[in-house]
Formats: sequence, C-alpha cells, structure tokens
Amino acid sequence: MTETASSWTAADRGFMALALKLAQKGAGFTSPNPMVGAVVVRDGRIVGQGYHRRYGGPHAEVEALQRAGAQAQGATLYVTLEPCNHHGKTPPCTQAVLAAGIARVVIANADPNPRVTGGGADFLRQQGLQVEMGLLAEAGQKLNEAFFKAMTTGRPWVIAKAAASLDGKIATHTNDSHWITGPAARAWVHRLRHRVDAILVGVGTILADDPQLTTRLPRGQGKDPVRIVLDSRLRLPLTAQVLHLQSAAPTWIACTEAAPPDMRAALEALGATCLVLPSRQGRVDLEALLALLGQRRVQSLLVEGGAEVHGAFFEAGLIDKFHLFLAPKLIGGRQAPGVLGGQGMARLASAPQVRDLTIRRFAQDILISGYL
Repeated sequence: MTETASSWTAADRGFMALALKLAQKGAGFTSPNPMVGAVVVRDGRIVGQGYHRRYGGPHAEVEALQRAGAQAQGATLYVTLEPCNHHGKTPPCTQAVLAAGIARVVIANADPNPRVTGGGADFLRQQGLQVEMGLLAEAGQKLNEAFFKAMTTGRPWVIAKAAASLDGKIATHTNDSHWITGPAARAWVHRLRHRVDAILVGVGTILADDPQLTTRLPRGQGKDPVRIVLDSRLRLPLTAQVLHLQSAAPTWIACTEAAPPDMRAALEALGATCLVLPSRQGRVDLEALLALLGQRRVQSLLVEGGAEVHGAFFEAGLIDKFHLFLAPKLIGGRQAPGVLGGQGMARLASAPQVRDLTIRRFAQDILISGYL
C-alpha cells in the first residue's frame, strides 16, 4: 500500500529526510547491500537513530532500535527501505521491530528485490502494526539507484566520468591530459571512486597514462574499487601500475578468446583475473561484460574512459548517469580527442536527450551531471 502525499505531516517528512541523510553515511561500505537509515520517534521526539554502516554489520533499524531501548515501545520507526523479512548476513529486521514494540512504520521504498518485495511490510501489517509506504520515495530511490538497478536487471549501474576543456577535448593532439581539472575536482572524483564497486578504463588509457585507479582520500579513508581494464587482445604491459599495487581491491582484465594464452597466464601470475568474454566486432562485448559483473555482485561501475571506451558505452546505450567536468581551458586541434569517440550520431534528431541536469562549481571547474 502506498500512501498519498497528503497523508504525511511536515514532521513525518523531516524525520524521513533525516533517515535519508543518515543512510548516506554508509556510502562505499554497504554494497552489495543498500544504504539505509532509520529514525525512531516517540511523542514527536527522536529517541534513536542509526544507519547501515558496512556490509555484514547491523542493519539501520537494529542500530536505531538498540539506541532507543525501552523508548521504542509504541513509537514510530522511519526507515528508508522496507525492513527485511528473511535471513541474510543478519536476522530479519522485522523481528527486531516487533520485539521493540514499534506501533507505526513509515517506509520510503519497498525492497526492489522481486523475491522479497512487500514481504517485510506485509508481515508487519499482519502483526497489527500501522505500515505506510512511499514517503520521499523518489529521494530514496535516487539514493540507492545502483542497488535498484542491480536488483531489477542483474546488471550494474553505469556512470561515465570525463574531464574536458571548454571546447570538449580530453587531451591535446600529443595525448597530454595532465591535468585538465584542478585539485578540488580531482578530490571529488576520488570520493566518487570510494562510492562505486568498480572502475573501468580501456587499455589505451593504461598505455598513455599508466594510472593506479585507486581511491586517494585524506588519511587513507577511502575504499579502492575493483579495477577493470578493457583489453581485447591483452596489450597491457606487465609493468603497469594496476598490476603492482598494495590494494585490497583486485584487478580484472576483460579480454576475448583472441587474447594470447601465454599473456593471460603471465597476468594471472601477477594476481590479476582475466575475464574471457565474447567479442563483438573484434572487441569485448560490453553487454556480456555487464552481465558477468552483475553475477559478480558489482552493482555500480564507473567508466573513466578514454574516448573510445566512452563512445562504445554510449553508442550501446549502456550509460545510466554521467559526470562531465569542464575546465577553463581551450585546447583545439582536429586530432585532439573529444569526450566521446566511436562513430557518433548520424543525425542530430537521433541524439539522446539528457535529463535531470545539475551544475556545480569546483573552484574554476564546472561539473555537469545528468542521466541518459
């Protein structure tokens, strides 16, 4: 059952907004679980709050109810996602809600997993609790957009990120690209890397820049994503930095059956994993790659380029969201690469329309974000 917008008070909206804010604190640590926040309110006063801090740890409802203690009796629980009613890494949250004596549960979103959708809410209703669904649902779904896509399609949420000059160039004609953007923009990108499960580049980026593809935040607080290199024929040098890192995250090389077996063996001897995938026009089939990543529980994938990789994902219609930094520079040159390689659109009318654009400033750089 979904309530109408008029069913909720300003206080209800405020408490759910707080639960959503709490949920964001788990960003980068909860996958493949969603980010969830919870607030316990009795007589208009917050008596407990919590969020899902890490995968395998207590769920948000449990933490909030533990902090509320006896004051949870007869209280209202605001939670951003439907309480689970099945055993996973932890016991069902619905049992904790019942044991605490909660009288009313207000939920932002139903669990998108088709095997369990509605199970937690229906169970609590059957036990006599007042259960309301849909408060700030749009914000809740946006918070966990990667989780929602993975649960409903089995594939990761794909984010494309690029940095370009004002005239749309990502490097000069000599392939010089360091640094187009300034320190503030680059720091934001590292926070984004912390939030995603995996980061992907083409082998051309490795050959040109030899990046580490790690998360570098102050005091080492960030989590490294899985590093994925698109390399159909395994041209990756054995000296590449992605193969020699002190990182908890692995390096995966996506190749085709055309890749030399001796090179596969050499890469795997260095600790990398070669993902042998079907080919399409001589390159790794990107749809097959996303399907495999979904099976490996990768829910969010950050595609950092280069231009041909961005173009391939774009032309295949596989990009969900993009972040484009524009720096106050003009590069020019017919041979200087742009953001999107590939063949491109033949007609302007065929160009997909971007929606929900947002614009932010990072010192002199501009970040344009949107959805496809």
